Amino acid sequence: MLLYKSAVNEARSCYYSGIIHSGSSNPRSLFSTINKLLKPHDNITSTFTTEKCDRLMSFFTSKIDTIHNQLASSSANTPVPGPPLASPSIHRLSHFTPITTADLSKIFSTMKSSTSPLDPMSSDLIKACLTPLAPLITDTINSSLTTGTVPSPLKLAAITPLLKKPGLDPDDPNNFRPISNLTFLSKLLEGAVAAQLNQHLLTNKLYETFQSGFRTHHSTETALLKVTNDLLLSSDSGTITILLLLDLSAAFDTVNHSILLNRLQSIGITDTALLWFNSYLSGRSHYININNHTSSTTPVRHGVPQGSVLGPVLFILYILPLGHIIRHHGLNFHCYADDTQLYINTKTITPEILSTLTNCITDIKIWMSQNFLKLNSNKTEIIIFGPKSMLHTFQNFSLSIDGHSVTPSALVRNLGLYMDPALSFKPHINHITKTSFFHLRNLARLRPTLSPSAAETLIHAFITSRLDYCNSILYGLPSNVLQKLQYVQNSAARLLTRSPSREHITPILRKLHWLPIKQRIQFKILLITYKALNNLAPPYLTDLLHRHSPPCRLRSSDANLLTPIIKTKYRTLGAEPSPSPPPPSGTPSP
Repeated sequence: MLLYKSAVNEARSCYYSGIIHSGSSNPRSLFSTINKLLKPHDNITSTFTTEKCDRLMSFFTSKIDTIHNQLASSSANTPVPGPPLASPSIHRLSHFTPITTADLSKIFSTMKSSTSPLDPMSSDLIKACLTPLAPLITDTINSSLTTGTVPSPLKLAAITPLLKKPGLDPDDPNNFRPISNLTFLSKLLEGAVAAQLNQHLLTNKLYETFQSGFRTHHSTETALLKVTNDLLLSSDSGTITILLLLDLSAAFDTVNHSILLNRLQSIGITDTALLWFNSYLSGRSHYININNHTSSTTPVRHGVPQGSVLGPVLFILYILPLGHIIRHHGLNFHCYADDTQLYINTKTITPEILSTLTNCITDIKIWMSQNFLKLNSNKTEIIIFGPKSMLHTFQNFSLSIDGHSVTPSALVRNLGLYMDPALSFKPHINHITKTSFFHLRNLARLRPTLSPSAAETLIHAFITSRLDYCNSILYGLPSNVLQKLQYVQNSAARLLTRSPSREHITPILRKLHWLPIKQRIQFKILLITYKALNNLAPPYLTDLLHRHSPPCRLRSSDANLLTPIIKTKYRTLGAEPSPSPPPPSGTPSP
């Protein structure tokens, strides 16, 4: 009997380790697999039938058509500030350069190993057979690039409906987000186009500076670091900051194809290249596929596919004029794809400030309506940051947005970061702690059947990723505030090594080569600083660093950077400053 149990445990361990290893490159697949292991009878997709797939497909289609029709009928003819016309000096992208097999291998290496139901073979098998298949795939892609046409089979998508948030009612279609699964060949084709489009945008400096979505060296962390730095500097200068978080409804799915093509033309996309994009957008269709149940195929009249390579890039080009509108009203802003935040600094609420905010929001809403984007006024959030001595004067502040009175919130979730008016980030740390311990309890149930490498993969996926997400924002927070995160890391280390709870944690962390929480934050700050100094970070961070250049020869002349002298008495928000390491802005930053 003991031999039998040992054999069963060994087989179970091999099985779990195998599926964890196969899903390690795809976080979504890994999370789904572990959820099935932990809750085998709580799989919402098991309730899907062909009839339910048809109803959900009908809901997705009618929802977008309804939004489009409403915006078409309510679209105002009121002119709004538009961007300047494309400069004649802009280099035109009139055609795409054919790729080589070496280019294909490079594109392939950047692609995630995901397989669509439409693929005749798995992406792993294609990767294993890439050498003999490369010439055929390259010829297919080059034929599309040179003729300006996209083959119809590559414009069909199998939709996987995903719940927007865990725990939502799976019977409510509003709670699902349609994610397009395209064939691997179509993703390779899009990758070839995206590389040349990206080069065109970089060469002509056409990207919006404060758009951090889907761009190399940009992330939610760099965006939040810039915004948080601005908030702290504003508070230290004796002003408060009013920040608005705008919400869009089904933004990717309501993009108007004609407007998008005009936008592409305005940034220098012409001739065969423009014909290719026209072919890419027209004649698309999709259907829902889940658990071997499929809906009927429906034509796609609007939008860019979520889950595609080109879709996100096309969307940020679609909303390119938005930055010009916001700048026209003198507001600061930052975008991450369709998430837009506006903020303005002031010492007091004056009629001019209210007028500026109202006029800016009005122009944004008009422009969005004219471009078939729906602004959810009732989901727009406001939060006010500043010294406590000033915040009480804004208790009765409210802003009317499209007939909705919006008042300041005590807590907002901004790109996954919980922000409070004092920028203490205690609610954010509490959220990470609660969520991490929930996952640790679940992983503890699987740990006896997991190999050390499989257990480490899961802990990094479910725990370390949360501890490290935007942790540069936490720089300088007191040790007692960070202690909760250290408890999480200690528990994860003990679970991985199966160490007793009373065993000293420092040798365990050293054995695992895990930096403690405070040092992880310092390491992240130093890493971002290094990237900013070596053109591996967004310009909005690089521009905040100033190399040391003394007016005369000093002992410090050879130092590229010096830690600035911090006048702590002027610090009003965030944490107490620490003498090292320097924050990426060269100024106090949490």
